[in-house]
Parts: sequence; C-alpha cells; structure tokens
Amino acid sequence: MLAALIVAPVAANAASYHAAQKKPHVLFLISEDPDNYEAHKTIPPFAESLQRTQNVRVTVLKGEGELTAFRFPGLMEALADTDLIVFYSRRIALPQEQLNAIKNHIKSGKPLVGLRTANHGFAPRGKIADGHAAWPEFVSDILGCENTGYGAIKDGIKISTVPAAAKNPILKGLPEKWFSPTNIYKNKMLDSNSTVLLEGEAAGKVEPLAWTRMVGKSRIFYTSLGHPLDFDIPHYRTLVTNGILWALDAKAK
Repeated sequence: MLAALIVAPVAANAASYHAAQKKPHVLFLISEDPDNYEAHKTIPPFAESLQRTQNVRVTVLKGEGELTAFRFPGLMEALADTDLIVFYSRRIALPQEQLNAIKNHIKSGKPLVGLRTANHGFAPRGKIADGHAAWPEFVSDILGCENTGYGAIKDGIKISTVPAAAKNPILKGLPEKWFSPTNIYKNKMLDSNSTVLLEGEAAGKVEPLAWTRMVGKSRIFYTSLGHPLDFDIPHYRTLVTNGILWALDAKAK
C-alpha cells in the first residue's frame, strides 16, 4: 500500500460537509523501514483516534521508494490546505518540489510536530538520487537540537516533568513522573529559548525528551519518545495529542 489516507467521513449533507472541511487539517508524514520504529503501524490508529476525539481532520501519507530517492504520493495536494505537519520519518531525501513545499509550510508560519526519528529526518546516507535533496539543517534550524546518540533499551527511561514548565498546556493530564520501557535519544539543545517540558533519566544520565520552540511564527513541538511501546502508554498518547493541539493553538474537546 503506497499511501494510507484518513480523511473526514462523508457528511450527510452539504452543510455538515463544509463544517467538517473547516476543521484544522493535520497531515502525518511517515515512512516504513526497519529503523523507523513501526511508525507505519502505530501512527494510523493514533491518527484515526485523534480525528475521532478532537476537532480535526486527519490525513496520513506513507512515503515510498529508497531513502535516497523518497517521495510522498499526494503530498502537494494534501499540503494545499494543511494546517499542521506531523513528521515521523527518517533519513529521507525528497524531490526538490516536495521538500520546498514543506519548507514553505514552515516559512508561512504554519506549525510542525516532530516525533522520534524526525531528529535525523532529512539526513539520508548514500548518494542522493537526481532531482532529490536532503535537509540536514532541519534538525538544528527547525527542531533546535543535535542528535548525539542513543541509550540502551534495557535501561528504560524515567520521565519527569520539568518544574518550570509544569503549567504548560502540553503537560495537562500527565503525571509528574512516569516510565517508558524504551531507549533514550541523546539530544543536545541548541536553542536557549526552547521550552523543555520533559526530561528522561537513563543509565544515570538526563536528556531532554520533549520541548517547544518558535521558528519565526511557526510553533514547533518535538519529542524523542515514539517507540511502539510508547504508543501503548496513555500518557504518551496524551502528550502527542496535547502537542498537536498546542501547535494548532487549539484546545482539547
């Protein structure tokens, strides 16, 4: 299956159809490869639940092709009315037109949410195919971090709310402390104006796990959590839902 699309249900009449079309449009961009933590399995049901429980329309596009010659079928059409991109793909090079469209989405002041492998999302390895392009600066310029390695899954992650951010709406409904039985990503923060929301301890070392920042007028939320086991944890699903709503400047139903 080249692309999975989840869209608003067919409305019973023209009025309800137009009402549905006015809902914010959230576009998930995912890839399937052995190192992308089964995003192609975890994101579609999460996106479907998001559409069912929140006041949003959702589209999920799964890309295709070699990582150095990747593409998202239907991307240009989907971006035409997209309000928020949620990006969970790794090490891909896109056709220049598609990459420019994503850049223009952010330049226009629209928000982006990055999950887990987004912190090396546009940094492919190997020779990039003709007509395609990488964007390694996405990590530093948009997410505001530098990926510096990974921890072992045997350690798990002791997750804590950053006290100074306790009243942030993204943390609403989350406990001060919880646990993820997954491996930690090591990230160096590059933007002192970022608001770190969660920290994780693994093997005696603490790393930032989730934060927000602004790129121009664009709201950016990123979390390095997102292992398949994380999607089984209600706290994680709440975190991502809240992050999406914050990025949209919307409130939960």
